[in-house]
Amino acid sequence: MRGYFITFEGGEGAGKTSVLKEVERKLKAEGYRVTATREPGGIEIAEKIRQIILEPSHTAMDGKTEALLYAAARRQHLIEKVLPALEQGQTVLCDRFVDSSLAYQGFARGLGMDEVYQINQFAISGQMPDLTLFFDISPEVGLQRIADNVSREKNRLDLEKQQFHEKVYRAYHMLLEKFPERIYPIDAEKDLDTVTEEAYRKIVSFLR
Repeated sequence: MRGYFITFEGGEGAGKTSVLKEVERKLKAEGYRVTATREPGGIEIAEKIRQIILEPSHTAMDGKTEALLYAAARRQHLIEKVLPALEQGQTVLCDRFVDSSLAYQGFARGLGMDEVYQINQFAISGQMPDLTLFFDISPEVGLQRIADNVSREKNRLDLEKQQFHEKVYRAYHMLLEKFPERIYPIDAEKDLDTVTEEAYRKIVSFLR
């Protein structure tokens, strides 16, 4: 039986990476077969592309170049890690996927959500998530969390002005309206334990 593909989405500082790790632990404790991964990254080639994309000094990178690099990393990650795990019947939890490109490059960079969607359809051959959790947090709160977390890796996207992150936030809400059957919103401004529990309960309910 084919597994389920579940993605975690949200703006900077939403806490989705921490939640994903804890949800993975809880699911495995309940006997679920789980593969956790991230984008861009998850495999060697995609992690190298991640370094290029997120390197703070790469300020000259064009928006279309950025979008194409994300799509290239996504393609390799999908065929090398995600699809094989799904074929083995595992539940795949992925930190970011296509929605991130639609929000960040499509809307916030002004490339067009439809245009970026087309690029990614070529990359993923129609493999969309079965369920997406959107960790809803205002840009102000998310960016403050980043500023307060001295141990967090600062990347090129963290250096964008607040207006950019506000556009990302608007884009996610547009996607939420467009794909309500797939995207489930979670109030990410609550404490980590509360957010983790809601994410876990939603996923278990979906899997059952």
